[in-house]
Amino acid sequence: MKKANLKSMNKQTKSMLITYAMVIAVFIIVEVMVSTGMMSSLMQGLLVPLCIYSIVAIGLNLCVGYLGELSLGHAGFMCVGAFSSAVFSKCMMATGMNETLRFILAILIGTVVAAIFGWLIGIPVLRLRGDYLAIVTLAFGEIIKNVINVMYLGKDSKGFHFSIKDSASLNMEADGQKIIDGAKGIVGTPNQSTFVVGIIIILISLFVCFNLVNSRTGRAIMAIRDNRIAAESVGINITKYKLMAFTISAAIAGAGGVLYAHNLSTLTALPANFGYNMSIMILVFVVLGGMGSFRGSIIAAVLLTMLPEVLRGLADYRMLIYAIVLIIMMLFNWAPKAIEWREKYSIKRMFGKKAKAEEVQ
Repeated sequence: MKKANLKSMNKQTKSMLITYAMVIAVFIIVEVMVSTGMMSSLMQGLLVPLCIYSIVAIGLNLCVGYLGELSLGHAGFMCVGAFSSAVFSKCMMATGMNETLRFILAILIGTVVAAIFGWLIGIPVLRLRGDYLAIVTLAFGEIIKNVINVMYLGKDSKGFHFSIKDSASLNMEADGQKIIDGAKGIVGTPNQSTFVVGIIIILISLFVCFNLVNSRTGRAIMAIRDNRIAAESVGINITKYKLMAFTISAAIAGAGGVLYAHNLSTLTALPANFGYNMSIMILVFVVLGGMGSFRGSIIAAVLLTMLPEVLRGLADYRMLIYAIVLIIMMLFNWAPKAIEWREKYSIKRMFGKKAKAEEVQ
């Protein structure tokens, strides 16, 4: 029994180390390419978005792949993290606070606020299952986006002013500053998101998710996914563990939203930014990369984000090739023959290791 546990632990550790090594290796290669001028300005502009989508995909994979609940509201959590951090940064710009400290605090605030919203939404929503949960989380994402579009927030010497009518109804003094201007969003957010910060957040997200999944809590979460009734019968608190996983997943999405907000000079809650399509796109990354595989989510996010830009010169054929690649990836990951081949390969490798061990003995 001890040997089996040790082998299982070594396999998990090996998977973690490979994922960490992959992220660090990509970071080193990209930094070398940028410093030597081998990377175009277009590709350099994609580096932060690649990190953003990878972070949010890691968070959603925790919810979909390990908890087994389909969420279509992660664009909403991303939106909450983006706007809460952008409001903080905009307010602190005039105080003379150190820029690095301000950005670190903005990341923490965006992550915590998204986690709070995830916890509040999760309490009633996680009582639902399957399609019903997906519909409710989708509705949450749309509600958040529309609420922000009617919000007006300003600040003057008297403090903060809030309205849902228009900017004139804020009744600020002459020294007042508009922070959120309804559908125009937030203008003048400091551009502090970098590839280095994105890689650091990816590594932190992986560290949190791997440690959660490989812990006793993670085993309880996967037991709920596999058989809810059996898990409940052995005394696992279903609500507690589902809410924990959902909250952490929302927090990671919020961290991605912080990077998104600080990568743009103007932050708006448009359907293209935080709408239904964004949630679906992140879900596509998770499904094609393999549900339950954080490494696969990162690879899928990078490939599928870069592909349309790389193929931009092909004009009308660009999206056709993109669709073909999606189909091929889906067939490779989830076709019965591909799954059978992977299982057969893993069984052969396992028996090969046993035979070698017997020879040594």
